[in-house]
Formats: sequence, structure tokens, C-alpha cells
Amino acid sequence: MRTVDEHQRVVTALIKARPPVRVGIADALGLVLAEDVVAPLSLPGFDNSAMDGYAVMADDVASASPDSPVKLPVAEDIPAGRTDVLTLKAGTAHRIMTGAMLPSGATAVVPVEATNAATDTVEIRAAAKQAQHIRRAGEDVTAGTAVLRAGQIVTPAALGLAAALGLAELTVIPRQRVLVMSTGTELVAPGTPLAPGQIYESNAVMLAAALRDAGAEVVASVMTGDDVDSFRAALAAHTGDADLIITTGGVSAGAYEVVKDALAGGVEFVKVAMQPGMPQGCGVVDGVPIVTLPGNPVSALVSFEVFLRTPLRAAMGLPDPERPRRTAVLTEDLTSPRGKRQFRRGVLDADAGTVTSYGPPASHHLRWLASANCLLEIPEDVDALSAGSPVQVWDLA
Repeated sequence: MRTVDEHQRVVTALIKARPPVRVGIADALGLVLAEDVVAPLSLPGFDNSAMDGYAVMADDVASASPDSPVKLPVAEDIPAGRTDVLTLKAGTAHRIMTGAMLPSGATAVVPVEATNAATDTVEIRAAAKQAQHIRRAGEDVTAGTAVLRAGQIVTPAALGLAAALGLAELTVIPRQRVLVMSTGTELVAPGTPLAPGQIYESNAVMLAAALRDAGAEVVASVMTGDDVDSFRAALAAHTGDADLIITTGGVSAGAYEVVKDALAGGVEFVKVAMQPGMPQGCGVVDGVPIVTLPGNPVSALVSFEVFLRTPLRAAMGLPDPERPRRTAVLTEDLTSPRGKRQFRRGVLDADAGTVTSYGPPASHHLRWLASANCLLEIPEDVDALSAGSPVQVWDLA
């Protein structure tokens, strides 16, 4: 058998990063910058008011107080967005709104709350300090400064900054495009009545969600029966759009193993020393990497976690590609098959530092995986653990 570590290396080598692309900022959220973003202009781009109030010369209102206000004629009204350049004359005031361009000569803004809010002759009831409530040009960003760095994930705040700088596009590492194929003549789409011997398809839905959660793009999610020609036709219809193909089912040792039958020669099918998820395969089909996972739902999702999630995230440059791992104290006795690395569903109490296995270890018990928040990783050379033993867990929360 191939070890888990060996198969991880083989699968990781298949998954390559796509070349950087330029995308509209509306499409960049969650992607990773491929190059630094250098500010093409300063922010603010001009001196502006931080308050609704009156632009004044601070010396003109130095003596102002509630009992002895200074009265100034209001020479101009400056709403945000007014574009002509104004000059404030000594002994006058300009009514000004937040964000509006400061007139030349103004050295302070008096908040409207410290005035009578008049539009003809304003009473200034408080002295103003030099530069009070003025936002200076470039005090946030100076043109030519690198404001976002390559390798940084694009967040809503990063998009806001890019938009404020007038940038319509960003250069990013694109998402991995993945084709998901679920096989089995017994499969029926949810919402369709079941005939005897049929089951609802869940792997494609589950893996497509896992891929999106990992940051990838699902180009198609296809369900096929156990017919080689139909499988090949479905594969050919979507391969050109994908950077990676993931299949589930059809890789075991029985009859009607459609993935094995269709891909023999281009894909290496192996047994990996793990439980669940022993039958695996990987290779290249028509120039596109393919990873074939077992059909039991728990095996499929555990295999995705163990072999695919980390290299996919790494290829997209995403931070922390691996699931967080920690050591917790086991609350019960457990057994494990010697010679296989076991991944059991568990419930981690992070505050207490303890973990309890959750449900049977068999690969068809999906209910328990749906409610688990971690995987217990039990090494190949361990066949029993007693309560109180330390065990490594993968945090899925």
C-alpha cells in the first residue's frame, strides 16, 4: 500500500497555480493579490473639511466664546462635490460640508454646533485652533506608496481602498477551476422519487461545497452512471474548462468500476494505507490533472480533506492552507486498524482541550461527519488508545 504521506506528495505535485490575471474589483473578493498595489494618487486628494461647519481663518475667531461670539459674513456655500477652487478672504467665513474641498486661505473649520448655523452672517461661538477639523491632502495615502502587498488576500476593506484610488482592476491569483464527477447507476438527483435500489446523489453536492469553501471554483458538477462511454462523454464535455478533475466512485476492486475502466492507462489506481478512503487514484487526462476518490460519502470528504484541500489553497496563494491541527486529550478508549492511518470523526472541546470520537468509523455514516467539528488522526503504528492519551486532531470548525 501507498502511505498517506506518499499519496499527499503525488497529488500535491499535480496541482499547479494558474498564471495571474487582472479582474474587475467586483470579482476580486477573497482572491490573493499577485502584485503590489501602488497608489496612483493621494488620499485625500485635496484638503477637505472633516465636519459640517464653517471654514475660517483661525486668527479671525481667536476671541470667540458663547458669551462673546464673533460675527462673520458667509461669502460662499461649499457642498461636497463643488469643484471650483475658492479663496477665503480675511474676516469672512465659508459654510462647508464634510468632505468638501477647503478654500485656499482657510486655516480651521468651526463645527456647525459651535455656531448659529446662519447662511448670511454666522455667529462663531468658540475659538478654533490652527488646522482644526481639516483633513490634509495625502495624510492617509501618498501617491506612489505601495498600499497593498502581493500575497495579501483581497478583503472588503482592500476593495474599498482600491476603489477610492480609482482602480477598476486588480492583478490576482485566480481560483482553481474544478470539475466534479459523481458516478454510479444507483444515483438519483435529490427531489426525484426513488426506485428500489436507488439512492440520492450526495457526493457531488458535498464536494462542490467543500471546493467553494476552500476558495476554488466549480465549473460543473456532473452525475453519470456506470457506463464507460457516457462517463467519457461527460468528461470530454467539461475537461477544457477545468484545472482539476475530481471523481467519486468507480475506483474499487469490484465489477462496474467505471472510473477505473474508462481511465486505465492515464490514471494510477492505488490503495492508500488509511481508513476511510483506501481506494484512490490520480493522474492526467487530456492534459488535466485528475484525482479519483472513493464513492462512500465519508471516504470522499475525508479524502478531500487529507489530499486536496491544502494543495488547492496553496495553489491559489491563500493563507493558512492547512486545517488547524492541535493535540487534545482523548476522553475514551479507542481501537484502530494497525498499518492504516485512521481518521475518525470527533467532537473537540477547545476550551477543555479534550476530544471525543463521534459515531462509528465506517465510511457510510455521513450523519456523524455532518455533526463533527474535527477529525482524529490516529497513526499507522497505533492499534489502541486509552482515555487520557494525547491525540492529534484536525479542526474543521
